[in-house]
Amino acid sequence: MTRLSSYLLPTEKQPPADAEAISHKLMVRAGLVRQMGAGMWTWLPAGWRVHQRVVQIIREEMDSIGAQEMLMPVLQPAEPWRKTGRIEIDELFKLTDRKGSELVLAMTHEEAVTFHIAQIVRSYRDLPLIVYHFQVKERDEPRPRAGVLRTREFVMKDSYSFDRDLAGLEESYALHVGAYDRIMDRTGLRWYRVEGDVGMMGGTGAHEYMAPCPAGEDEIVLGDGYAANVEVALSSPGVEKVGEEYLKDGVPLSLEPAIEVGNIFKLGTRYSEPLGASYLDESGAEQPVWMASYGIGPARIVAAAVEQFADEHGISWPKTLAPFAVHLVVIGKTGTPEREAAERVYETLRAGAIDVLYDDREAIGPGEKFADAELLGCPLRLTVGKRAVESGEIEVQVRRGREPAPSLRLDGELEGLVRAVDELWQGLP
Repeated sequence: MTRLSSYLLPTEKQPPADAEAISHKLMVRAGLVRQMGAGMWTWLPAGWRVHQRVVQIIREEMDSIGAQEMLMPVLQPAEPWRKTGRIEIDELFKLTDRKGSELVLAMTHEEAVTFHIAQIVRSYRDLPLIVYHFQVKERDEPRPRAGVLRTREFVMKDSYSFDRDLAGLEESYALHVGAYDRIMDRTGLRWYRVEGDVGMMGGTGAHEYMAPCPAGEDEIVLGDGYAANVEVALSSPGVEKVGEEYLKDGVPLSLEPAIEVGNIFKLGTRYSEPLGASYLDESGAEQPVWMASYGIGPARIVAAAVEQFADEHGISWPKTLAPFAVHLVVIGKTGTPEREAAERVYETLRAGAIDVLYDDREAIGPGEKFADAELLGCPLRLTVGKRAVESGEIEVQVRRGREPAPSLRLDGELEGLVRAVDELWQGLP
């Protein structure tokens, strides 16, 4: 039941004093998240619904390329990280248990998954293989900021491909590029796939998925048919920096801030060799497994959507990410005809499998209800009050642009109301 009279949605009139990013301000004000400590965030019910919308899109696209979902632990032995040389990463949480055993809190799972593959894969017949999971990551972030954009704990989808050779790796990588492109399109974000830096992951190549917005911590260089992270642009053929301007083959490139929402890495044998992940080829010779890893952050996609589409009144979700399709507002007390009509509309929409949030609060006036609806940003708002009862028509507003839409019949067939809402929904961005 999603009645606001009993739903945990603690909206706020003012943003946190330390908030600078739009997503930080609005996600707190809209009751989506709450901070527990520096870089530690709790997702409240409506916010978690948005997060899980992203997760489901990602899961569907990963499954479509034959990836198999699993789950690996956050708490891990330190030894695999020592073997790969990543134990020295400053951002890696390190601890010991009561017996003195060294442990880490994983910030990504290359070591864990390669540890298992080294035990499981024996023959070339066991490859190729793609596995993935959604799991909490821990990062000793020195400067948590911007709400859920830079945190110490977050959920990430990370997948890993295992192949016999470089040619197989390229095929698995191409599958992920296609899946990631579709994920980005389905979220409704504006995005770019850019050449990236391998960084602490190592390997032979990388791409990053960037959502342009002013709050972005990264900068991307853009031109006709060209896109790269500013850190790697100067290593690209024909790209140079003259003063503050970037040029490619003499043609000026544009510079735009962006949020990194995903990254993919060609790891090669960077992890398989130190961790002993190998297989026997057709001739019986031992060969190292070729790997790639692929990360994407649901929380960053959520924040990027807020950044890209918010207006001065609040959030305006793309329809695929919205916590609810419809925000139903009733103006009228219990026992009035308008309240009875709103109850019928609510039950009809629920029976028609339409996600609806019903603002049935008694002590809240119309102005505050409308303000909360605009702040939360569900794609459609339906209003049932005295005017609707008298005219027989439900007032409809599309959140994006705050545009009025054709009214819906209140006194018509209930099935017709569901069809009409669904038709409106289909036309939304």
